[in-house]
Amino acid sequence: MEFNLNSKDAYAVLRIRDFRRFLSARFLLTFAVQMQSVIIGWQVYALTGDPLSLGLIGLSEVVPFLSIALYAGHMADKFNRKKIILISESVYFFCAVALLVISVFYTDLMKQSGPWPIYLTIMITGFARGFIFPAMNAFGTQLVNKELFGNASTWGSITWHTAAVSGPAIGGLVYGFLGMESAYFTVIAFTAFSFIYFSLIKNRVFTRSNIEESVWQSLTAGVRFVFNNRILLSAISLDMFAVLFGGAVAVLPVFAAEVFHVGAEGLGILRAAPAAGSIIMSFILVYNPPFDAAGRNLLLCVFGFGLTIIAFALAENFYLAVIILAFSGLFDNVSVIIRGTIIQIYTPDEMRGRVSSVNSIFIGSSNELGSFESGVAARLMGLIPSVIFGGTMTLAVVFMVNRIAPGLRRLRL
Repeated sequence: MEFNLNSKDAYAVLRIRDFRRFLSARFLLTFAVQMQSVIIGWQVYALTGDPLSLGLIGLSEVVPFLSIALYAGHMADKFNRKKIILISESVYFFCAVALLVISVFYTDLMKQSGPWPIYLTIMITGFARGFIFPAMNAFGTQLVNKELFGNASTWGSITWHTAAVSGPAIGGLVYGFLGMESAYFTVIAFTAFSFIYFSLIKNRVFTRSNIEESVWQSLTAGVRFVFNNRILLSAISLDMFAVLFGGAVAVLPVFAAEVFHVGAEGLGILRAAPAAGSIIMSFILVYNPPFDAAGRNLLLCVFGFGLTIIAFALAENFYLAVIILAFSGLFDNVSVIIRGTIIQIYTPDEMRGRVSSVNSIFIGSSNELGSFESGVAARLMGLIPSVIFGGTMTLAVVFMVNRIAPGLRRLRL
């Protein structure tokens, strides 16, 4: 049976055993990472009481991530992608153990000198993330046929966002009711199970480029490929600036503590709300793929995302804020699926690692840089005005991309 991006078989990729294992492993790792981010955010804010310290968490991860990204993409296109994933997962595991040890034995030290041991550990996970991102994206694409890329992207989004819902929520609840140590133990356990699932996936041989090129030429090949493809560049840039300016995740601990007064448990709910909206939208998109008018849908949903960020900043009720954040995730999910499918379709197999690394620089780094931007803006402008400013900038980016990249607006997959 043949499939296309709008295949009527919504569960096509789930019939592939190794892809199911891949989704399970990705879910477990994402759950652990998202849960850990809530724990660290609440822990650091409790130690410092400073919104800027939350931005420094993101900066601690993004600097090593950016420094290694291009080389990691080169490695993913030259060496065994599965081994890269497993080694990176091991680093995540040991860093989770280190955070537990630091939190148990060095809390008094951090109260006096600041949370620098946490920042240092996050820097190490930044290197691991830099390697695992291109390897995982490229490896996952190898597990399905090209006609199933859209279906795989949708189910990948469901998996990621389900973990992004449950991870922060469980992290906040475990932290609030059972304590920091139990929360970190849960992170360690989920990271270990993710490693096991990845190890069960059969290794795949991929096509390597026969072109003779230096390491520098290989490192920059992904950059040249993206910048020479206007559709790819427009889609990635749009998402990057939306996340950079529109993300309010970094300052959610401040909203939880000082605006809504809901504690760590409420922070977990706030962090989970966007992913909850994304899950709802993902299941809608499984049966109604957004690819017929992909470019238009991408622009409209990023615009909607910016509006919800402004609305969240103005919300004075906790439950209303949760609903608004859920809508932000609903809009964001459409752009994630469309962008992911565009990258899969337009990228040849021998370039997937390097193009994924460029994508990670644009999108992945914008999360951490966005966190830093949010922390700095909150310090300089105040909490509410800084979030309104970010949402307004997102709307401006949509208008700009719509004007300078008409090919994206007309894109159909």
